[in-house]
Amino acid sequence: MRRALDLAWRGWGRVAPNPLVGAVLIAGGKVVAEGFHAEFGGPHAEVAALQAAGKAARGATLVVTLEPCAHHGKTPPCVDAILAAGVTRVVGAVRDPDPAAGGGFAMLRAKGVAVEEGVEAERAAALNAPFLFTRRHPDRPFVALKLAASLDAKIADSLGHSRWISGDDARGYVHWLRAGFDAIAVGGTTALRDDPQLTVRGPVTPRRAPVRVVFDRRAMLNASATLVRTAREVPTWVVASLEAPDTSVAALESNGVRVFRPTTLAAGLKELRDAGVLSILCEGGGSLGARLLSEGLVDRLYWIQAPLWLGENGVPAFREVPDVPISQARRWIPVERRPLGPDTLVVLDRELCLPAS
Repeated sequence: MRRALDLAWRGWGRVAPNPLVGAVLIAGGKVVAEGFHAEFGGPHAEVAALQAAGKAARGATLVVTLEPCAHHGKTPPCVDAILAAGVTRVVGAVRDPDPAAGGGFAMLRAKGVAVEEGVEAERAAALNAPFLFTRRHPDRPFVALKLAASLDAKIADSLGHSRWISGDDARGYVHWLRAGFDAIAVGGTTALRDDPQLTVRGPVTPRRAPVRVVFDRRAMLNASATLVRTAREVPTWVVASLEAPDTSVAALESNGVRVFRPTTLAAGLKELRDAGVLSILCEGGGSLGARLLSEGLVDRLYWIQAPLWLGENGVPAFREVPDVPISQARRWIPVERRPLGPDTLVVLDRELCLPAS
């Protein structure tokens, strides 16, 4: 199963809104074939593995990270392919919560296939957290917050400079990370100060370029900003408010920027979800991150820790997050820890999105 989970990551940036899925076929105690979902609309992981195995699939065990689909979508049901290939045992990690696609385990059991569920379920749920979250929470996207901070949790020095806290490996990882999200977001101050591109410039070319989102209550981005100048090339949206001047909103819209004017931050996220954004990566600044955390709107934290100190006058990563007694503080779930060159990546989830068994 761990091998299947590793394979599933190869579909990052290419399969959404479908889930990441990997599969391994075992016969006679040996791996005879592997597969993964590589492209939206293309063969699912199970089918890719079965095709690679050919006749060796008969009597084999299929290990798969998500319940095989039982419906006809872009491709025929994986359950039918499994039965036709003569697989006698299926080992799965988590069920598919999608009401249209789920039910594969039950169908396989009804046809005499031995089915085992729950192997490496927590790792599989973390792999597909955005997919699983949006099936449980239709009111907003899955929200991930990425912060690059010093050892003393500062995101900029005392002069407000943040380039570059993290190193080349970490920045390369962030470009890979962006490819798997529907939208990349920053706060209005960060957009004005840093003039970012918010595009994917890494090894993975996403199937669809992420929408660029700026949370800017006053809609203060001007026509010279990179995000505005290129809005007709890469979709750029601004989440403003009713307080934003009509002239500022009109100026943005005349340059191809789509403007939302919700009453609250949560309502803004709901409008993004309604517009097709199922997952969003927020990259700063500190005020936006603190607001999202304070309102319980962050589902995953990507924290890149750089091996340096910026001192007490540096810009805190979590300055505006309210105090909480230890007894009431939520303990987040560690998903991943690994080095990125000299830096350290820590990935934490607010909750485990395990589907009901």
